[in-house]
Amino acid sequence: MPVSARPIGDALGTEITGVDLSRLDDEDFAAIEEVFRDHPVLVFRHQKLSAGALAAFGARFGKPMPHALVQYRHPDHPDVSFITNVAKDGGIDNFGVKRASTWHADETYDSKLPRLAVLHAVEVPAEKGGTMFADMCAAYDALSPAMKERLAALTGRHGYTSGPDSIRLYGEEYVRNRNAGRSEQLHPAVRRHPVTGRNVLFVNPTHCHGFVGMDDHEATALIEELRDHATQDRFTYYHAWRVGDVVMWDEIATQHRGAGDARPEERRIMLRTIVHPI
Repeated sequence: MPVSARPIGDALGTEITGVDLSRLDDEDFAAIEEVFRDHPVLVFRHQKLSAGALAAFGARFGKPMPHALVQYRHPDHPDVSFITNVAKDGGIDNFGVKRASTWHADETYDSKLPRLAVLHAVEVPAEKGGTMFADMCAAYDALSPAMKERLAALTGRHGYTSGPDSIRLYGEEYVRNRNAGRSEQLHPAVRRHPVTGRNVLFVNPTHCHGFVGMDDHEATALIEELRDHATQDRFTYYHAWRVGDVVMWDEIATQHRGAGDARPEERRIMLRTIVHPI
């Protein structure tokens, strides 16, 4: 079957059919790359990838990198990590239940940003337990001229889960401990996408805790205002997972979060790789 694409969400979300990611030839890869340029969330159904095969797929786009949370790295493939609520003893991993359930783009606490991420569903809840994505190019385009002008002059201050939503989710002590010894990273509030050239609203409430030259109270209010704007239904896609799904997303053009709407005792096991440009 030839590779084909169809929209599955009103705002974003494009399903790719006619491809087996474990046996991806150059022609099919080129077709995926072409679609991904303008469609920043791609969905592949009915896949079955080992951790090594997932990393190999990611490596077609760049360099898969080990995740900062060492305890979730795959033992045989450190550039693949688990997104799971299952503890090593088979019980519930309480941190895994709430992990990544605030809006974010991955690794903005670093100076070098990833290009994309890929997530593969191994085991999913019977219902709900989805992942949400927001189109940050469309969100920027819909800002008022006054807000665009304001943001053009701002530089965001990013840390490891140091934003206002992280503090509410994890608590101040966790945030303080995770940021001990880390350097604050600065990213423009609006950045130009390296492929499409579109402007991106690059402020997320998980890792962005302020703006250069702005007091904390004013910064928090602005971060929350931008979060509420960017995550309106008109900009978002909810992915309801099935076993075998692979979803890849553009880390610059989007934000995402675990919906956190499944029963915490229902098992969820996914494999993920985060890919940096070469």
